[in-house]
Amino acid sequence: MCVKRQLTKCKGVCRTYDDVQYAGADYINELDGVKSFECNVLLKGLAEGDYTTDFVLTMEDGEIKVFECVRREALTRPKTAKLLDASRQFWLRRGVTDWGLIVNE
Repeated sequence: MCVKRQLTKCKGVCRTYDDVQYAGADYINELDGVKSFECNVLLKGLAEGDYTTDFVLTMEDGEIKVFECVRREALTRPKTAKLLDASRQFWLRRGVTDWGLIVNE
């Protein structure tokens, strides 16, 4: 299920695909210091195949931060761990060191 909506800090239409990502978008939109954010950013050139980062934030000071959304029960799945590590490495190679997870309770 894709929910499309406009959020004040999101560049373009914010498309979310599950409840964790939906809540994450609300959290980021209200987070102090966020100038803007993009959602579902395609990571080009990954050996693992097509994958999108859930949120890429541009802070007011110009710093870039990244958040991936994941359900707690999926954290121990080998494929999930592999994709999350691929995302972290992708962003590290681009100089982004503030990379984190948004996990459901």
